[in-house]
Amino acid sequence: MREYETTFIIQPEISDEGVQVLCERLDGILGKNESVRLFYDDQGRRRLSYEIQNFQKGRYITLMYLDSGSVVSELERSLKLDDSVLRFLTVQVTDEVQDIEARKAAAAELERLRMQKAAERAAREAEEAARVAEEGERLAAEAASADVKGDAAQEEKTDDAGPDDKPKDEAVNGADADKPKDEAVNSDGDDADKPKDEAVNSDGDDADKPKED
Repeated sequence: MREYETTFIIQPEISDEGVQVLCERLDGILGKNESVRLFYDDQGRRRLSYEIQNFQKGRYITLMYLDSGSVVSELERSLKLDDSVLRFLTVQVTDEVQDIEARKAAAAELERLRMQKAAERAAREAEEAARVAEEGERLAAEAASADVKGDAAQEEKTDDAGPDDKPKDEAVNGADADKPKDEAVNSDGDDADKPKDEAVNSDGDDADKPKED
């Protein structure tokens, strides 16, 4: 039997459950054709070399298996019909595997190590997501605190305005604001209502005398 690798790229937003369903379908194809599945190498989400269907990232998974070669076309047909698969490629790794059991044992150990690395990668991604969420909450709290302080400062400024905010004319003119100008000026003068000439000559002895006398 020959050893093959079929690598396929899945849309990045597909959940782990969706990936598991796809892998189980491929396993069914292998089992029906009496092929030997070695293991899946889930490499996680990686940036694509070029944009595919408006996606800049994809989840890379490699299926390693033993077969005479007849199952390859059936696997690729199933991948082609799946809308979540962006690209796939199959390569032949070995022309002839002499000890199938030894290869299966080695593949099982390698799969264990790969799964351990995948778990560590998932933990790092979860930690990074939590850190980003915490940072977002902190920034939101700081923004809310700044808004509250701004509102308090505005209210304090309004409360401190006091009586100094009276209109200028009212503060300056006081009780005399409604008095006519002449009355306000002459209010205490005894001669306020007297004609100008009479007020000037009121104490003179010759007030009624003609100018020439």
